[in-house]
Amino acid sequence: MTAFRALWSPTSVGDLRLKHRLAMAPMTRDRSTPEGVPTELNAEYYAQRASMGLIVTEGTQPSADGQGYLLTPGLHTEEQVAGWRKVTDAVHAAGGTIVIQLMHAGRIAHPANTPHGRQPVAPSAVRPSGAMFTATGPREMPEPRELSTAEVGATVRDFRRAAAAAVDAGADGVEIHGANGYLVHQFLSSNANRRTDAYGGSIAGRIRFAVEVATAVADEIGAGRTGFRISPSNPNNDITEDDTDALYTALVPALAPLNLAYLHVLHGGDDDLLRRLRAAWPTALVLNRAGADLADRARDVANGLADVVTVGALALANPDLPERVRSNAPLNTPDPATFYGGGEAGYTDYPAL
Repeated sequence: MTAFRALWSPTSVGDLRLKHRLAMAPMTRDRSTPEGVPTELNAEYYAQRASMGLIVTEGTQPSADGQGYLLTPGLHTEEQVAGWRKVTDAVHAAGGTIVIQLMHAGRIAHPANTPHGRQPVAPSAVRPSGAMFTATGPREMPEPRELSTAEVGATVRDFRRAAAAAVDAGADGVEIHGANGYLVHQFLSSNANRRTDAYGGSIAGRIRFAVEVATAVADEIGAGRTGFRISPSNPNNDITEDDTDALYTALVPALAPLNLAYLHVLHGGDDDLLRRLRAAWPTALVLNRAGADLADRARDVANGLADVVTVGALALANPDLPERVRSNAPLNTPDPATFYGGGEAGYTDYPAL
């Protein structure tokens, strides 16, 4: 179809060579082992979707304290690295490219969801509103423990080690999750970060953790294998940004000199800010317009606003989405009841053409 022609040209994203520009967005699926180890079922799921130009995996905790949800994968033990190796081997065997998203949940957590049972950690001891799903049902999230200045530095090193572990596991790169109300985003925000040290207060202080994490990861595995995700004005997980425009027009130029492989933007609706971030970013921009139809996303590539576009639920429900789009075939409908947890149903049993 003419509307989608812009999607099908190959492109380079840092060191990654993509066969086209339609990518799979990161989506938590809660199907790892209780120890955070990816399984053969996870490998099958990702391999089924290897025809996507790029797969960005579900959020993966870089440390034990980074876990927030039930049955999410990690990258801080040998067993987890071995589990991820099964996934990356399967995706590569099917001709795909895969990066692992590193996600520290911070205060969006409950001790019942972790093997260690510890209090969640965060920039500040500010309890988020809302409940967390646990094995015994929804439970109010507790007040987190504020990370000391020394612990903030240790958390940066956790991201560095997890990035090295991702490469050891065969991943083509990593994406740092700086969005959706998780730890990096918590440092950026004005309500979750009430610190008075060098990591709080002014915008320069609040972006410091994000820049240090990106710098450490890029130094460890190479900037050309490192992506960074942001979600300007996204209130998810009880986040407030009183200064979105000033915040991101400071953060993005601070990240730009690193020459990361890409910036992944979850679009919050401010087209003017998006265009200015695009102009300030020197490498590939990956765009996720949640809720937009595929034709609109393709136009973002055609008009130069994005180099690659990501889709979530459509990739979840259509393992062969690029083929379906190319041939104008009908699409499977996602089943929200099976998004989180469970087995094959709603995970690996969506039919291909």
